[in-house]
Amino acid sequence: MGTIDVLAGSPPFSPLLEIAGLHVRFDGAAGQAAVRGVDLTMGRERLAIVGESGSGKSASVRAVLGLLPSSAVVTADRMAFRGEDLLAVGPNRLRALRGRRIAMVVQDPRQGFNPVRTIAAQLREMLMLHGDAGRGGKPTRDQLAAMLDAVHIRDPERVLTQYPHQLSGGMAQRAMIAMMLAGKPDLLIADEATSALDVVVQQQVLALIDEQVTLRGMGLILISHQLDLVARFADRTLVMYAGRVVETLTHRRDAHPPRHPYTRGLLACRPTAADLGRDLPTLTRDPAWLA
Repeated sequence: MGTIDVLAGSPPFSPLLEIAGLHVRFDGAAGQAAVRGVDLTMGRERLAIVGESGSGKSASVRAVLGLLPSSAVVTADRMAFRGEDLLAVGPNRLRALRGRRIAMVVQDPRQGFNPVRTIAAQLREMLMLHGDAGRGGKPTRDQLAAMLDAVHIRDPERVLTQYPHQLSGGMAQRAMIAMMLAGKPDLLIADEATSALDVVVQQQVLALIDEQVTLRGMGLILISHQLDLVARFADRTLVMYAGRVVETLTHRRDAHPPRHPYTRGLLACRPTAADLGRDLPTLTRDPAWLA
């Protein structure tokens, strides 16, 4: 992996997603705050969000999509997609945006598939609801096979007849990506989309996502624990700690190395071949990081 550097200035893109002052708190005995004042502006670029579990990565994105549980209290100064105020739209409009303009690929694709319906039935339903086919009649079998072929699934005709549990993890994730691309979204969110896969398949799936983002001109939010992995695919990376963005990185050669101690700690914890047989460094939490 090349040097990870700090971004200087704003991204040279027209705004696709704009978030200012986002706070998420979960009501309950502790009333715990999961997101604390997150700001994010992105265009049609590849943006990664990294941090440990509980840092607020997924909560930030799911707040934008309205996918948090009812116990979540979400407030923000601004939250807009392509200039449309997401704080003002109703549930029906938000549902339409989620299906067609914004798509999400989750960690376990089997959570997104209906286990008792074939892949063909579910691709067809997605096209009918959110794709171009919804305005021109029932999608043909060839259209469905072409969707799977686009994500490099071998023998798509056979896969169309199968159920989600009959597919391997990597194959199921490819099929899920095909389904999420049915509506030709402007923004694709990959929320830990490779965490359940082995290392080789992780690279294949990320390369596939990168290819589709390039071909379709989409924006991409890539959420992960693995800073070194996403750095190979992202234009920028937001590093989150305890609900806040503590550093913004870019992967250009002409910028500065990471400055925040948490970011440096994440990088120091990466295992290499030289680390076999010896203990890795551990992250030490410091309240001053949030000062």
